[in-house]
Amino acid sequence: MELFIYIVGSLILAETTALTIRGFSQKHLPAKNARRKVFIDTSTLMDGRILSVAKAGFLGDELLIPRSVIREMQLLADGSDSEKRARARFGLDVANELERVELATVEIFQDDGDRVKVDERLLELAKEYHGIILTNDYNLAKVAATEKIDAININDLAQGLRSEYLPGDKLSVQIVSTGANPHQGVAYLPDGTMVVVDDAEKFAGNKQKVEIEFVRYLQTAAGKMMFAKLIETKRPRTDKRPENHGRSRQAPRRNNHK
Repeated sequence: MELFIYIVGSLILAETTALTIRGFSQKHLPAKNARRKVFIDTSTLMDGRILSVAKAGFLGDELLIPRSVIREMQLLADGSDSEKRARARFGLDVANELERVELATVEIFQDDGDRVKVDERLLELAKEYHGIILTNDYNLAKVAATEKIDAININDLAQGLRSEYLPGDKLSVQIVSTGANPHQGVAYLPDGTMVVVDDAEKFAGNKQKVEIEFVRYLQTAAGKMMFAKLIETKRPRTDKRPENHGRSRQAPRRNNHK
């Protein structure tokens, strides 16, 4: 009986020790379903596009703006460089607006970053809290990668969402129907994007493809749309001009001398 009690007690002690060690090692690790801590840097706020992304409801993580980042923008806003001063003031306005966005959780993180540079402080915070860095600074993202810290970039998001075709690009398309306005034809890109082509009404329903050049891109809440114009093909000239460009030939002189 004593042996049985000893064995049970040993198993309970071993299990308790294992749980304690596991809990200590995972103290700062986020739960599987927990939101990520995203530390926003100065370049992102001064860029401003983060505000539109947050208002659209695409940021479900916990957005943290370190006090050291606010302090850096305040110093720039009070500086002598007019360009940096304007961008920093804009960044402060973006930070204030972010806190009011209902579809995002934004908090000013109280950190003591006077002893180190702002970028170094961001790396420290991300590493300590197992978070990520939201930055438009290419070099900061590279440094974060060497520290095994994840970094996301608004520019990467914009690049992924950009249209495959831009104004000035050319493409062969088939005009499938007429447009809402006179003389317009409508074509579709492989991804379903509608293209309105000026002066292409006569090609509607024709299986023949025509060459177009994109002139404008429009993004709305209902989707994206592109506008284009026909590329005129030069036809070979059929009229023949006189060889001497309109000048009359002079008749050869006759030699009357015998």
